[in-house]
Amino acid sequence: MEEWRRRYPLFPRLLFVLDGIGPAGIENRISALRAAARDLALFGFLQEVPVLTAPLTDLLQHGPAERVWSPVQTPDSRVSWYQSW
Repeated sequence: MEEWRRRYPLFPRLLFVLDGIGPAGIENRISALRAAARDLALFGFLQEVPVLTAPLTDLLQHGPAERVWSPVQTPDSRVSWYQSW
């Protein structure tokens, strides 16, 4: 077993904070991440590591612990960054 797994039984989430490209640009980036998540080579990784996206404006308005994060695997849901699924 890898040393990091002894200390961290759950792999941390991978969070993408998007800013500086306008609402349409943010949606394009999120769509690109979702398309990449469909790659079969990433399937095992995505089963262990939640990948979440959020616009910086939502984080500033609501806070990072609120349901502003969108999992790349389930685009229509909003979760908090610490939520288990």
